[in-house]
Amino acid sequence: MKLYHWLPVAFVVVALAACGGKKPESPEAATEQKPKVAPSGNASAEQVAEEARGNVKCPAKVKTPARAANAPVDDVVGVRPGMTYEEAANVVMCSNDLMVVTGPITRGFNIQTYGETLRQGFTARLAEPRVEKTSKQIMQEMQDDMMARSGNAVRYDLKPGQSKWNVTTMGLPGEEKVIGAGREEWYAEGKNPTMASVADALMKKYGTPSIDQDNPGQRFIRWVYDPFGRLATETSPIRSQCAGTGASGGVNLSPDCGIVVEAHIIPMQDNPDLARSLETGVVDQANGYELVTTVEQTLQEREQQKRAKAVEEASKNADAPTL
Repeated sequence: MKLYHWLPVAFVVVALAACGGKKPESPEAATEQKPKVAPSGNASAEQVAEEARGNVKCPAKVKTPARAANAPVDDVVGVRPGMTYEEAANVVMCSNDLMVVTGPITRGFNIQTYGETLRQGFTARLAEPRVEKTSKQIMQEMQDDMMARSGNAVRYDLKPGQSKWNVTTMGLPGEEKVIGAGREEWYAEGKNPTMASVADALMKKYGTPSIDQDNPGQRFIRWVYDPFGRLATETSPIRSQCAGTGASGGVNLSPDCGIVVEAHIIPMQDNPDLARSLETGVVDQANGYELVTTVEQTLQEREQQKRAKAVEEASKNADAPTL
């Protein structure tokens, strides 16, 4: 049985502006987004966000039906599997006034698309001030980076008070839906919650976990459900087989796994009782597997029909060979 793995390897650099979760007018509109001309000049983070976000309406309007009352809790700050691409982007931007969505990611799953462009996800980060730099400053930064790499210096992706997203989607052009979503947040300096309070908040939201490990350097918690929504306990084989996702991307899909929620709580180095950061992700493996399979089969059928039509037309209109 084929298993699917998603890892973002390429994306079109387009700042995505959301207006109430509006869909593209046609499938072609979803595949013909052109990169915008990059703004220039110094600007504050607020100005950068305004340029990139467009007319975002909050709270985000979500028409996707809510999960059933007895279903597992499956959202990360409001983003959940089954949402449309546009709905998820709108919810992400409404999570913070400075949050900017960049995408779409157009490669990830190793499937044959026959030239079709599928929006396979997007990323999002907080806008930062734009500062015009001199060539001397740019060269100095490049030298500093090289020195840091040669010295194996630890370089983090986020700073205190920042957050980022990575959302995975799949579907036919213009019909893409969320399969998984991951978010990472670094707590602002002086506002770090305790490790215990973060874990308690997670369990209050998601319930009793399948795995709860307080390891050196992090607390790892995972909620695993089978495709019927039943929580995996210690005796279930899928408890350790079904992996989650996070803010750095990467999704495994299997028909044997259902909803998987995963959290990593990282402590501060100088005080391990306080949390430095929290990474939380959700993926719907079984439904995601079915969606990717259906898209792959549909595109294959369309290609076969296209080729058959070309052969039929050739038999009527093509010139006879000169022998």
